[in-house]
Amino acid sequence: MKLSERNPEKPAQFSNRLKAIRTGRGHSQSNLAARTGMTRQAISAIESNLYLPSTAVALQLATALECQVEDLFSLTPAEDLIEGVLVGQLFQAEPGDRPKRVKVSTVGKRTIVRPVTDLGEQLSFAIPADGYVTERDGKLSGNRVQVTLSRDRDEIEQDISVAGCDPAIFLVGEHLRRHKDRTSVIGWMTGSMAALQALQRGEVHVAGVHLFDPTTGESNLPFLKRALKGSGYDVVTFATWEEGFLVRSGNPKSIRTTADLAEPLVTLVNREEGSGARLLLDQRLHAAGVQPKQVHGYDRIVSSHFAVARTIADRHADVGIGIRSAAQQFNLDFIPLQAARYDLVVPKAYLKSHPTLAHLFETLASLPFRNEIEALGGYDTSETGKIHALRAG
Repeated sequence: MKLSERNPEKPAQFSNRLKAIRTGRGHSQSNLAARTGMTRQAISAIESNLYLPSTAVALQLATALECQVEDLFSLTPAEDLIEGVLVGQLFQAEPGDRPKRVKVSTVGKRTIVRPVTDLGEQLSFAIPADGYVTERDGKLSGNRVQVTLSRDRDEIEQDISVAGCDPAIFLVGEHLRRHKDRTSVIGWMTGSMAALQALQRGEVHVAGVHLFDPTTGESNLPFLKRALKGSGYDVVTFATWEEGFLVRSGNPKSIRTTADLAEPLVTLVNREEGSGARLLLDQRLHAAGVQPKQVHGYDRIVSSHFAVARTIADRHADVGIGIRSAAQQFNLDFIPLQAARYDLVVPKAYLKSHPTLAHLFETLASLPFRNEIEALGGYDTSETGKIHALRAG
């Protein structure tokens, strides 16, 4: 069932500004009645919304008050309200607090509501809200909340929600809008395992993952085969990227190998547990015989490749694991460790039911998009758009 079918739009409301304009012009009800040939009681009834004026009466009033009919009377759409499941938290409002800005998406048969602030400090100012939550009580993830929409329902139903850690997903959305649809692609920055769990909970349409298995030398599929039951998913390659150590320009701490992370004067900035970068770090520390407690900053966590790069560029850490494009963005040096494939996981049922999701993958494989992310640096698009089978046959 579609979002628009669950909550039919309310009829438009009648807006009446006769009293405000009359008093602003310095007229009493009696005076206006005399100027229009009406009774004072009729003027009072119109101002009290007890009587809906005819076109002729409205024109008489507008002429007497030297204004347009639209200045006196107009139709305004009623508030378009929906109810959905909250992902994230909306804290209890304090006196004078503004409404909470939220994004709304239709995932399967559910309406998902998420605070715009979860997009991060920069994107929350760049991406407009779909609506506002005005409830005064604090709400926790999983609660139902009511949203006053500020955007057309049909457009919201076309939007695609992606959990993952590659910020280039927003570029896919721009190319999709340019060539295909009015669709917005909203990327929620999370680690690979968190993205996969959000997909399984029905909170997003697509999960982006980069989990390298050193035993098989294969990206993602060994993990996905264990985590996902059945063959009801498509796995599509976004790109192959380089992962490695990000260090300040000139590498002042002379960091070359994983063993260097245990040096007393070296400070690490880490990613959250379940992220591909954290998995790579733990694999390399284990292979080097280094315990996490030997690494200063191991417990200092940020939530994205760009956050790692920014922390190092701001001299709050010396090293972290991330992708080459993040190093280039912040003018950092990069020490490569491995090439890993970043794949997008999508339920096949969503590809059939969602109005624009299939177009996302068509755009992903297009030459203009591949040229653009190649130009970012650190991306190999030779397998972009390739579908990988989760199960034999």
